Amino acid sequence: MTDTNHLADTHDLIEVRGARENNLKDVSLDIPKRRLTVFTGVSGSGKSSLVFGTIAAESQRLINETYSAFLQSFMGSPSRPDVDSLRNISAAIIVDQERMGANSRSTVGTATDAHAMLRIIFSRLGKPYVGPSFHFSFNVPAGMCPRCEGMGEVNDIDIDQLVDRDKSLAEGAITIPGYTADGWQVRIYSESGFLDPDKKIRDYTEQELHDFLYKEPVKVKVQSINMSYEGLVPKVQKSLLSKDRDAMQPHIRAFVDRAVTFTACPECGGSRLNKEVLSSKIKGINIADAAAMQISDLAGWLDDLTDPAIGPLVETLKQTIDSFVEIGLGYLSLDRTSGTLSGGEAQRVKMIRHLGSPLTDITYVFDEPTVGLHPHDIQRMNELLVRLRDKGNTVLVVEHKPEVIEIADHVVDLGPGAGTAGGTICFAGDVAGLRSSDTLTGRHLDHRAQLRDATRGASGHLSIRGATQHNLQGVDVDIPLGVLTVVTGVAGSGKSSLIHGNVPKHENVVVVDQSPIRGSRRSNPATYTGLLDTIRTAFAKANGVKPALFSANSAGACPNCKGIGLVYMDLAMMAGVASVCEECGGKRFTAEVLGYTLRGKNISEVLDLSADEALEFFEEKPARAVLQRLSDVGIGYLGLGQSLNTLSGGERQRLKLAISMAKAGSIYVLDEPTSGLHLADVDKLLALLDRLVDDGNSVIVIEHHQAVMAHADWIIDLGPGAGHDGGRIVFEGTPAELVESASTDAATLTARHLAAYVGAGDRVGATSGG
Repeated sequence: MTDTNHLADTHDLIEVRGARENNLKDVSLDIPKRRLTVFTGVSGSGKSSLVFGTIAAESQRLINETYSAFLQSFMGSPSRPDVDSLRNISAAIIVDQERMGANSRSTVGTATDAHAMLRIIFSRLGKPYVGPSFHFSFNVPAGMCPRCEGMGEVNDIDIDQLVDRDKSLAEGAITIPGYTADGWQVRIYSESGFLDPDKKIRDYTEQELHDFLYKEPVKVKVQSINMSYEGLVPKVQKSLLSKDRDAMQPHIRAFVDRAVTFTACPECGGSRLNKEVLSSKIKGINIADAAAMQISDLAGWLDDLTDPAIGPLVETLKQTIDSFVEIGLGYLSLDRTSGTLSGGEAQRVKMIRHLGSPLTDITYVFDEPTVGLHPHDIQRMNELLVRLRDKGNTVLVVEHKPEVIEIADHVVDLGPGAGTAGGTICFAGDVAGLRSSDTLTGRHLDHRAQLRDATRGASGHLSIRGATQHNLQGVDVDIPLGVLTVVTGVAGSGKSSLIHGNVPKHENVVVVDQSPIRGSRRSNPATYTGLLDTIRTAFAKANGVKPALFSANSAGACPNCKGIGLVYMDLAMMAGVASVCEECGGKRFTAEVLGYTLRGKNISEVLDLSADEALEFFEEKPARAVLQRLSDVGIGYLGLGQSLNTLSGGERQRLKLAISMAKAGSIYVLDEPTSGLHLADVDKLLALLDRLVDDGNSVIVIEHHQAVMAHADWIIDLGPGAGHDGGRIVFEGTPAELVESASTDAATLTARHLAAYVGAGDRVGATSGG
């Protein structure tokens, strides 16, 4: 069903013809320019393939082609999307939920240019004068603290976590992961001539211990090969501590967490700057004090700067600061490290860059901009999206929340299902047309979850006392066990600090979050869930051969692409290019292995199945148990061999949940599990959470979705505001009690929104999540 009467003239349309990227089935449609278009549909329906993989990708590819070959070599070389034609597209800016790099030198201030403006202000008004603006940067030698080199923290290494003093080098005294007694890492020490390999570490002389742990780099010969010898401590600092912690393998990360203690630099107090810079102040405040202020407080401080010489600069900075407050991020500080922001916070920080931009006629592409937002904050986000549109821009939003769908000028609904069952346009038109359409989204747009008839009773409590992490103000709370508890509150109220900072310390806690799943490009749902082991065994048994043949990482791998299916070519100054392996045709295995079948399918064909298709294919019980859990958590549309780096945050969380469900008697902590879920799928999630509780588990959910709040047994509401205006428990009780409190003077923001939500639910008499 398509209604295009409200669309503008043809030249004001983005024309998509024959889009086939991923699961899109020859999609053709017109999208109005300079309008706000929302793309809806179940997870895996093709929304991202159309918006990000086709429209935005082609726009960015065409822009890249205008640069010189030299510049293109640094940008990557995206291939043309699988689409017949795209007309009238403008320059696209993607504002997504990708975490901002975990580089500890990047802060909220440096990422938005706010810190650069602050540096200029201090270079002009700061007393005493210490130099031009770059002297106020912790990323250059002129400004950085010499002790911590601008990092703000120093590390102490626990030597007893690196070595077992009761062993010799030959006996495996070095306990660092990857250091084996007969490996090269250890042989450099044992065969260097400085140390006795058979002498226990605790018997070393003072000189031997110094040479072992701290010796300056020096050349040594090991089996006639020139090698570089360096003390173990500086070697560990260079090889491990200089790396991004989030990129480490789990066992390496666990080792670093055990062996290294990070503390605020004693010289600069964590400010990152040298003493001279810190001595320069404006009205008693130095630049580190200003950057550490809560942004909403910094706005007030800037109001007091009335020197006409910097008037325009202060005004520009105030506009940026006001945008933070307006977008619900006033609780942050400019010195907050970028890598510590959630996906939703990172997306909103990126949005601030564009709000003050003089550019118009840009296509802005958003990926669920309401992630991490309380219903109170969604209204402000909507206003910002409308502002971007009203500046003459085209705004494309992938979103599930009805509040955002409501403000759309145009809606494109994809589906009807996920994966191979999706990829078609179910509806394109205005919101009124969507509401009256017989599509899944249209049917669920006005549906609401209802309060439980009876809440379950707690089987015990998990007690937290005096919690003071981040903005928590000495919080005491008893979280009920054996029930579904929802922890809510506006963004920045302290929810994550309370739960992630205290609950995981207890036994039997399973944290299921949206953090990236670390692994190579070979990792996929089959390898991550352990399903591949069952598949390989089944193939081996059916064909009377070794299971190793059916691993793309082992004996059966195509020798040309080494089991990846793609061949990567380095083109020197030009960007590298990935092409499908000509030998195996992207199937990853040798011709011999592809000749073996299981119930008529070879290993490549089985890995091409979605989890739901595989559930029909497999008879083996271990495989069916894993596949059923994938289906239960709503990701049955994912391909078994699909690379994990193509999964969204919500999909990653549900994949982790599927694995965790095999355990019993646990406390599950879920962080916004509704992320990426269609209105119709929220009901399935609620049923799944009920199942976890009914199986004897406790479920604690950090969530803003009102359907989940309404369905809870117990609600803990934090606030009343964000940052130092939050950090307190403002309500504990059942959802019914919270709704009842909405008419009182003590009503919280959550109470008012939930009361309005379930009130609407009573009107439509629906029970579906939304």
